[in-house]
This record gives sequence, C-alpha cells and structure tokens, in this order.
Amino acid sequence: MMLLLFITLYWMYIIKKGMVPQLDLWSRPFVEKVAYSPVYTIFRWITEFGSFHVLLPLTITMIFVIWFVFCDYVPAITFGVGVLSAHLLNQWIKALISRERPSTNALLNAEGFSFPSGHSMVTIVCYGLLAYFLSKRLRTKQSINMVMICFSCFIFSIGFSRYILNVHYITDIISGFLLGFILLQVIIYVYEKIQNILSGQK
Repeated sequence: MMLLLFITLYWMYIIKKGMVPQLDLWSRPFVEKVAYSPVYTIFRWITEFGSFHVLLPLTITMIFVIWFVFCDYVPAITFGVGVLSAHLLNQWIKALISRERPSTNALLNAEGFSFPSGHSMVTIVCYGLLAYFLSKRLRTKQSINMVMICFSCFIFSIGFSRYILNVHYITDIISGFLLGFILLQVIIYVYEKIQNILSGQK
C-alpha cells in the first residue's frame, strides 16, 4: 500500500511538471485498438454507473434506505458525507494537478481535468460503503465474501471503463482507486469509532 501511495505521489509530481508517466505511454496503443469495438460498447454502458447523474440520486436514495434498515442516522450520514467528501477531494486534487484528458466527451461525463479519475475515486467510496453496510446485515462469512467480490469487480469495471473509453489515462484510474480506497478506510474507521463511543454511552 505504501509503495502504491509513493508511486501515485510520484505520478502527481511528474504530471504537474508537464511530463507523461511511462505507464500511460505504454498503455495507449490498446485503447486505440478497442475504440468503437464491442468491448467499447459494453464499457460505454458500464461507465454510466459511475456518472454524476446516477451517483447523485443513488446517494440520496441510499441515505434514506440505510437510515431505514439500520434505524440509525449515523450510518446514513456517514454514507452521504463519505460520498460527498470523495467528490470534493477528487475535485480539489484535479484542480491542483490540472491534467488535461486524453479526450473530452460531454456524453460520457468526461469534461474538466483528468487526474485522478472521479469514476474510480468516488465509486470506490460510494459502492465500497454500500458493500460495507450491506455486509453488516449478512450472517455468514461466505455471503459477505461474495458481496465483497461482486462489488469489487463492479467498481473495477466502472473505473477501467474510463480507460477503454479514452477519457482517462491509466494512471488517473489507478491513482483514483488508491486514493479512494484510502479515504474509504478512513471513513469506515471514523464510523466505527463513533459507533463505539455512542454504544458506550448507552
């Protein structure tokens, strides 16, 4: 984890300097090969699950669903604040690094700066928190593992779709996943600490 964080910080440094990471140069030919192929079409649909017009109503709806299921406002607020914080942090880093996209496309929700990928960073927090709270209502380790695997594959597919659609570099996506995962762990840690404090007061 620390090695990946170091690599991400290194990418941020050289991108800010106007250079292109070698990984991005090596990975460009594949995108050109799959452009507008059946693979492209599949990921064109998958990417929608990480777009603003899907995540916003999903987040608002799930706040109330989580509140109802847990009969507790803390997990609901944690989910809402968590997704919002991921979005705001992503926008702040994008403005700081100011990297241009390989291509822009309003229909793909791909405008503005590129690094890190919001579809990677925000979705890993949003769907990661959903998987976490869902696992709290499951009874067997097998079912929990299945949920985690399914959500992980789903999140990876959304992030990877941005590379296939040529609206992000591969380093944008990897960095978005890493930063989002770190934020997800922080949110879960804070939530559990708050729950422990509240439980001790009862």
